[in-house]
Amino acid sequence: MKNLAMNTEDKRIRFVITLVTAFVGGIIFTILHTPIPWLLGPMTAVLFGARLVKLPLFWPSYIRDTGLIFVGYSIGLSFTKDALLQILEKLPSMLLMTVTLVVFCAGIAFVVSKLTGVDYPTVLTGSIPGGLSQMITFAEEVKGIDLTTVTFLQVARLLMIIFFVPFLILGPFFKEANSAPVADFIHKSAAFSGPIFPTILLFAVVCVLSAFLGKKLRFPTPFLLGPIIGTAVMNISGLNGPPLSPTILDLSQFLIGAYIGLLLKPEKLPHKSKMITLALISGMVMILGSIGLSLLLVFHYHITPSTSFLSLAPGGMDQMGILAHEVHADLSMVTGYQLFRLLFIYFAVPPILKLFFRVRRKPKQI
Repeated sequence: MKNLAMNTEDKRIRFVITLVTAFVGGIIFTILHTPIPWLLGPMTAVLFGARLVKLPLFWPSYIRDTGLIFVGYSIGLSFTKDALLQILEKLPSMLLMTVTLVVFCAGIAFVVSKLTGVDYPTVLTGSIPGGLSQMITFAEEVKGIDLTTVTFLQVARLLMIIFFVPFLILGPFFKEANSAPVADFIHKSAAFSGPIFPTILLFAVVCVLSAFLGKKLRFPTPFLLGPIIGTAVMNISGLNGPPLSPTILDLSQFLIGAYIGLLLKPEKLPHKSKMITLALISGMVMILGSIGLSLLLVFHYHITPSTSFLSLAPGGMDQMGILAHEVHADLSMVTGYQLFRLLFIYFAVPPILKLFFRVRRKPKQI
């Protein structure tokens, strides 16, 4: 009992240190007027703080999950009947763009594998876009794949997306899209005129139950996907929920950002300098490739560049959803494309990779 109490107290101290570190990062990034400061700030501060503080930092996963529920609810509000019909109409392009992006990333992984000497299955698993938790779980199941390298490549790609995409999306190339006063989320905010209570409580219960149901059904990122689906179903059925305040959205980013900052552990990576350099270069090439594909969507569907780019950016659905809200992009379309890729990677990519690795290793067994 004494050891358990000491362990609990130790976790509390580590959590408080992490909390203060993350909060300071958020304040600094707010003062610097960076994009999404309460996501980037805590993430950066915790990433570097974990290397400077002797006591290991600690951030419970359930706190991150709470932030994901907030983001999931906010994204789910963007789904209307019209938005759902638009997504169904775009399913062929979703499949085409997703497969093209995955094949493009497989090509990048081949080059990185040749340059680093790391086996191709490991680099390929670490390069599949938008499936951090799923690819890490997959790497644990397949023999011969270096889990540390896969984790680093996945997190490095995610960090590249989180750091560079906000600056790109808020830069001159997307300037016209950012100034457009046609934000889907703003329209949603203006459309809600009912009583906040008890409506918000009803949506809160639905979001939490949807999150745990998604976890039980083994959904990818259940604490994000569950609330999105639960809120969308209620929204499409005619019961609109109140939008979250900017303060609560900042809080949700804070809860997520601190957790992400603890994921990357470069000290455990083999061939650090070469792998870090190539991971950064490959991440940038992925971003440039997604920009090229997004231009095709702009010309084909006549949508804003910000909506198109965030729909195809090889990052997490939660981060892209937050960015889409910040720049007034079409949340339903961004989420639709990101969700389709997430489900494709969750259901289709692992069996395809297993078949590919089996075929690839066959000649060596003869």
